[in-house]
Amino acid sequence: MTAETDSGATLARQYRSERLLGTLAPFAKIVVVSHVNPDPDALASMLGLRALINHAQPGKPVIMTVDGMIARAENRTMAESVPIPLVRVSEVEIDSETAVIMVDTQPHTGRRASEAAMPQVVIDHHETGGVLTGVLFRDLRPNLGATSTMVTGYLLEQNVTISPRIATALLYGIESEVAGYPREAGPLDDGALVWLYPRADKDLLAKIRNPKLPQSHFATFQHALANAFLYRDVVVSWCGEVTQPDIIAELADFFVRFDQVNWAIAVGHFESMLKMSVRVSLLGGHSGEILREVVEGLGTAGGHDKRAGGAIPLPDARPETIDTMLKTIRHRLLTRLGIDEQQGRRLLEASPVIQAP
Repeated sequence: MTAETDSGATLARQYRSERLLGTLAPFAKIVVVSHVNPDPDALASMLGLRALINHAQPGKPVIMTVDGMIARAENRTMAESVPIPLVRVSEVEIDSETAVIMVDTQPHTGRRASEAAMPQVVIDHHETGGVLTGVLFRDLRPNLGATSTMVTGYLLEQNVTISPRIATALLYGIESEVAGYPREAGPLDDGALVWLYPRADKDLLAKIRNPKLPQSHFATFQHALANAFLYRDVVVSWCGEVTQPDIIAELADFFVRFDQVNWAIAVGHFESMLKMSVRVSLLGGHSGEILREVVEGLGTAGGHDKRAGGAIPLPDARPETIDTMLKTIRHRLLTRLGIDEQQGRRLLEASPVIQAP
């Protein structure tokens, strides 16, 4: 056996975490980035990676960043209560001594506000492939339900003792990704949940799961219900102008539970974009792939088998512009699913209004 072959075999036997830490070793500082409006999986993954690096390379600064906003009530409660210290990505200086780790997304997939800094490390579980030229370490496992599962694996490999708060964050990060039925989870996701649960702070977990909600939350639900239409087994809902984009995903989760549907798409207007979320109640839906086809030439999209999201930039916010775009999205989706638009009907009739107290 040649020295080169022997070296390759040794590399193959290394834990992924060892290869990751070896990649980071020459750098003086670490910056961790994720997708715009990070979700619990992204937030927990960043926190777990900081614990890993602090354990293996003590004294090395690890900066966790936020791109966009943390809007959903559960996500905000998690970030504030764990807590997860975040710096706006636009305020972080990145130089030749800095390694950038990208988690829960990949470069140039339309899920970031800026792609100015190319990462040295990419860790992700999404099917949507990105541009990986120049990436020194990549761990891409679309067969897993959550990036937090991958990070939990690193911590186990390196025998890192984690605090109850970190365990809670990672647990909720996985839980939020594999929720729904049928579950998009595998044995490694379930194993991570089993390992994390006894180490988690149960009161903190309950607080994250059950946050208080603002009045705008209920107003958006009312608008979406009043503007939801059923086309065979597909619900298409217009959420109107929303105060935060994550509520669109919440509404897609809400509508896909209707016992007469297999597909739900919720669309809303946030800032200068049309944001959309798709949920599918059956395995084999390929929602990420289908939504990319729907928005081709208009915007960007991606996701998993049962969960997908996308965004389309609007040239202006005139009602007629938005209406035209909504009709295009609906037509393309229903055509792709082989459904006649003429089959559509309003999901709910107008509710009677009682006299105000």
